[in-house]
Amino acid sequence: MFEAMSALMVLGLALGGCLGLAAHYLKVEGNPIAGEIEGMLPGSNCGQCGFLGCADAANALAENRAPVTLCPPGGKTLASGLADKLGVEADLSNMEDSGPVIAFVFEDLCIGCTKCLKRCPTDAIIGASKQIHGVVDDACTGCKKCADVCPTGAITMRLETPTLQTWHWPKPELPLAS
Repeated sequence: MFEAMSALMVLGLALGGCLGLAAHYLKVEGNPIAGEIEGMLPGSNCGQCGFLGCADAANALAENRAPVTLCPPGGKTLASGLADKLGVEADLSNMEDSGPVIAFVFEDLCIGCTKCLKRCPTDAIIGASKQIHGVVDDACTGCKKCADVCPTGAITMRLETPTLQTWHWPKPELPLAS
């Protein structure tokens, strides 16, 4: 029994050492700017930008293959931050900055067709075929994909209601100079 345990230990150490050496010598260096840009992005991986996730979008931004205005959830604040980071000019006039939105299902209009379930990238919509659907607010990224495919218009986008975790003190209004 002792021989079997020692043989497994030696085998484990040898294979672990080989994996460690392989990780050291075969590592692929990534673009450091892409890593910094990915840290700036929201990280919801909603796909609203047209890329598979925030990491793919960050790589496209670092390689100058995408505009800095690509992230709708980030809004104008993120776009101006990305423009400053990359040293480019950003035209923010066409961007909508309505704040965070989430999907809402009107239950009297929902027919349970499940088209919205199939389109939701974060599985925020709950329900089954021929049953009324609902939205898990914490999982919804506001990508509007479900609202686009709903045949009855039962899904609309609403501003996210503030909770203790999302509420921020409003900035004071500056007095007008007279």
